[in-house]
This record gives sequence, structure tokens and C-alpha cells, in this order.
Amino acid sequence: MKLKLVAAAIALAFAGAAYAQTSPSPAARPGAAPSNAQMEKQRAERKAKDQEEERIEQQAKADRERCNSMKGNAKDICVAQAKGKEKVAKAELDAKHDASPRNQRKVAEAKLAAEYDLAKERCDDQQGDAKDQCQKQAKEQRDQARRQVREQYAQKPERPAATGATAGQERKTGKDK
Repeated sequence: MKLKLVAAAIALAFAGAAYAQTSPSPAARPGAAPSNAQMEKQRAERKAKDQEEERIEQQAKADRERCNSMKGNAKDICVAQAKGKEKVAKAELDAKHDASPRNQRKVAEAKLAAEYDLAKERCDDQQGDAKDQCQKQAKEQRDQARRQVREQYAQKPERPAATGATAGQERKTGKDK
């Protein structure tokens, strides 16, 4: 009896040691609260991002004020350029702080939108059929570039296999009903 008790105690000791080696630290667990150092780092990063965003907004305001001295379509072009520059800068800032494919796509789309808006404003200098052709060409270029961006970012990562009770079930579509 004593031998069994000693063997069980040794087995439990080894099992506890093995579990301690494989379990993640409390801070590394997904549901655990971040440590003070991690929270300070996050605050500092957020503060830096806010400062950069404020700088972008100040630059955009200065660019728009520069446009105030202009007249007519030249002013419209200048404003479109300033707005596009601001949108692209903000998208790039988001991508800088979170370099996910989604944010990279947003940068590309912001650049496309800025180019298209600028091209439309430049077309306003023309008259009649020339203006219509210019706008049509700008739209075609935007659509082609948009398709390229969608193709580039359409590659989705593979999802892990389903587990549990839903593994064998297929998703029902509206046609199956």
C-alpha cells in the first residue's frame, strides 16, 4: 500500500511539472489582462499615432488654406489634391500601426480615389465632348486600377478545418430551402 501511495505521489509530481512547462504564462494567455509595461507601451503608441494624425490634419488645413488664394477650377483642383493627400496619409498611418492586408488595401484604395477625384476636377477645365471623354477615361482608369487592387488583395488565407458538432454539416443557402 505504501508503495502505491509513493508511486502515485511521484506520478502527480511529474505530471504537475510537465503541465507547468507547457502552459503559457498568465500574461501570454488570450483572456489575461495585459501587464503594466504592455499598457504603457500601448498608451505611448496611441499617443504617437494621435500626434501623427494631428500633424496630418494640420498639414491638410495648411494645404487647403493655400488653395484659398486661387480661383475657379484651379482652386477645385487644389482642394481635391489636398483632400486626397490627407486621406492617403491617414490610410498610410493606419497601415503603419497595423500592417494588415485590409489596411494595405485601404491605402491602395485611398490613392485610387484621390487620383480619380483629381482627374475629374482636371476634366472640368474642358468643354463638351472633350470633357465627357476625359471623364470617361478617368473612370475607366479608376475601374481598371480598382480591379487590380481587388485581385491583389482577394487572396484570402485558408481557414482552419471545422471541429466539433458542425464539422460534418454543410452551410445551407437560400436555394436549399
